[in-house]
Amino acid sequence: MKYLNRDQAIIDADDASDAEVPTAQFEAKVQELQEQIISLPPGYHPMDKARLQLDLGPLLLGLERNEDAWDISREAFDVYAENESWEGAVIACEIMFNADQPDSLPALGQGVWLGVTFPDVDPELTVAMLDHIIDETPEDSDGAALAAATSSYIVDLRTEGKKHDDLEFFTNQRLAEVARRHSNVETQETFNKWIEKLELDEPEKFLIRLRNVVDVLVQENWWIDREAIWAKLPQ
Repeated sequence: MKYLNRDQAIIDADDASDAEVPTAQFEAKVQELQEQIISLPPGYHPMDKARLQLDLGPLLLGLERNEDAWDISREAFDVYAENESWEGAVIACEIMFNADQPDSLPALGQGVWLGVTFPDVDPELTVAMLDHIIDETPEDSDGAALAAATSSYIVDLRTEGKKHDDLEFFTNQRLAEVARRHSNVETQETFNKWIEKLELDEPEKFLIRLRNVVDVLVQENWWIDREAIWAKLPQ
């Protein structure tokens, strides 16, 4: 899976010498993409640059140039948002979150909001953003449970076939892990009671509570107009 290979390092190296060749490859690719950006023709569409920036961002993260990755992804986010190309905006948020900068949590919150709101965003990407909330939330907080339940809901609602099976397996595992760390849930009976107690089987309730978690992450640092976006959605 593209977005949920959470343990994938830049390379699988046993020692420092193994890292030299892949690092050089990353640096060469960075230079290539930077040259493509510089060489964009006069009057280019901003999306042309933004696409290259999203290709560049993960490479910069791999080279531990986190601030640079943040800067270009933040610029790309605005372009994707202006063009209402929401999957690209969420990818930019994923890069910004992984860049570990002062506004990484607001980036996470906005990526989650957009991923949950727009069904055309790759469900795996939305699940990956929600999974970050699970990792960032204290063990005894309901936030992780809300994120895990939303992940399962998104998978059931928006996927089918092998992709559904793969993502369902992942989200079910994560939900079980959250239940275990949240309330020491170990059996199916106690799991069912836990789900019922937290109302995690009622999307109309847990989605509203997830919105509160997102608000805590973002605070007042929204880069999009949620009300304007919401007004354009089918009611």
